[in-house]
Amino acid sequence: MIVTRFAPSPTGYLHLGHAFAAITAHEAARGGIFRLRIEDLDRARAREEFVQGIFDDLRWLGLDWCEPVIRQSDRFDNYRAALSQLEAGELVYPCFCTRAEISAEIARAAEAPQGPDGPLYPGTCRRLSRAERRALLNSGAPHALRLDCGKAVERLPNLWFEEASDDSNTDYDKVPVEPLLSGDIVLARKDMPASYHLAVVIDDADQGITLVTRGRDLLPATHVQRVLQSLLDLPRPRYAHHHVIMDESGCKLSKRTAAKSLRALRAEGVQPREIRARLSVP
Repeated sequence: MIVTRFAPSPTGYLHLGHAFAAITAHEAARGGIFRLRIEDLDRARAREEFVQGIFDDLRWLGLDWCEPVIRQSDRFDNYRAALSQLEAGELVYPCFCTRAEISAEIARAAEAPQGPDGPLYPGTCRRLSRAERRALLNSGAPHALRLDCGKAVERLPNLWFEEASDDSNTDYDKVPVEPLLSGDIVLARKDMPASYHLAVVIDDADQGITLVTRGRDLLPATHVQRVLQSLLDLPRPRYAHHHVIMDESGCKLSKRTAAKSLRALRAEGVQPREIRARLSVP
């Protein structure tokens, strides 16, 4: 049975890009289960009014979902347990670098390795001795927790994931995983108990997700998430990365760029069938 999900962040009202993602996931689950998850790790920006807005917009679009709706803010213990598992395997280390220090270190490097989001973390704190780490921790120095991807690779088999080869989600290609693609990613910070990558693999496993549908801009994230799934012995869903809805200037629709919300379109009298027609979805 196919189990899909739509997992928005309640940091603003949904727009056409969200509508396309939600409808795509809902349609992919025909005959199966469509789940909803509220990704509210960013407690500084998450708002309850946006959570209610998500429910209102999805119902307006004619979408229904299987209860319960889970919220990441209720699941911090689950993420801490996963972090403890990785720490027990000595796959995590504390990073005391500030963003400015990381940028300066990258600037000094002749050829900084590049990841999907820019230069990779240079591994400064990975090279600290146990005594140096202990002293910094005992001093109360603020820090993040990073995955030691080099150690992880030594313990991993040759990984791959299944990616839908067409829009029907019936045929899949095996895509080799590049475990070093994103370097030593941050798994947690003091103000955020889990990164997106860690939380999403735990949540997908706990919700029984078998097919992850999402935008092609998140395709690189699948590589590091497959690494975490393997290290934590979690189920491996299939993936279907679809095209991303763009604005008139060719940029991805975004809350940050004030893309017109579904709420605003509804207030203008736009009907759900017009939204579906505009997005070319059934």
